[in-house]
Amino acid sequence: MSPKDRIIVALDVPHVDEARALIERLGDSIGVYKLGLELIYAGGLALAETLVKDGHRVFLDAKLLDIEATVERATAAIAKTGAHFVTVHATDRKTLDAAVRGRGDSALKLLGVTVLTNLDRADLSEQGIEMPPLALVQERARLSQDAGFDGIVASGKEAAALRERLRNFLIVTPGIRQAGTDMQDQARVVTPTDAVEAGADYLVIGRPITRAKDPRAAAETIAEEIAAASA
Repeated sequence: MSPKDRIIVALDVPHVDEARALIERLGDSIGVYKLGLELIYAGGLALAETLVKDGHRVFLDAKLLDIEATVERATAAIAKTGAHFVTVHATDRKTLDAAVRGRGDSALKLLGVTVLTNLDRADLSEQGIEMPPLALVQERARLSQDAGFDGIVASGKEAAALRERLRNFLIVTPGIRQAGTDMQDQARVVTPTDAVEAGADYLVIGRPITRAKDPRAAAETIAEEIAAASA
């Protein structure tokens, strides 16, 4: 992949019109457009289908988690949009296996969500989980791979340890912030260079690009950093 193709831009905006404006400004400077829950529920599925028809790769960050029948049918419906990626919470094999069945023979790539990047050990303890984040991420990555998923979503803080264990398995890393910038609502962040050197295949980047004065220029700067880290 080229450096720009490794950039997944998070279209974290409330309205489709805002998303379209960002897409028009970014064009082909990035590899994948990610639609999260906010945009999905605001008409984003129709936008996703349009993007696919226009030749763009689309990531539906649906974070599926429900009973098996619902997850299976939802995954099948997402596959029909032509999306390239979809996320599923990697909490148990019932959920993961249902998504694999729903995907069928489509080209949809399944990504297991391990531990959200805004959570730390204290947050996990509130959920009754006493495992440290890295151990929990590794366990959920194993579940995802065993179920037949294509990859996982995990912080760059865990990417290096995961890459040692996972071969031919995608690592998608959110929580990307350039050196010297505000962490905002993220707890486990890394720079683009750190993520690439740790073994991440794709970098999910939102506000550093979408809220920049010149989003395309910001994306191109990050692509240059990815290229340098990959050399």
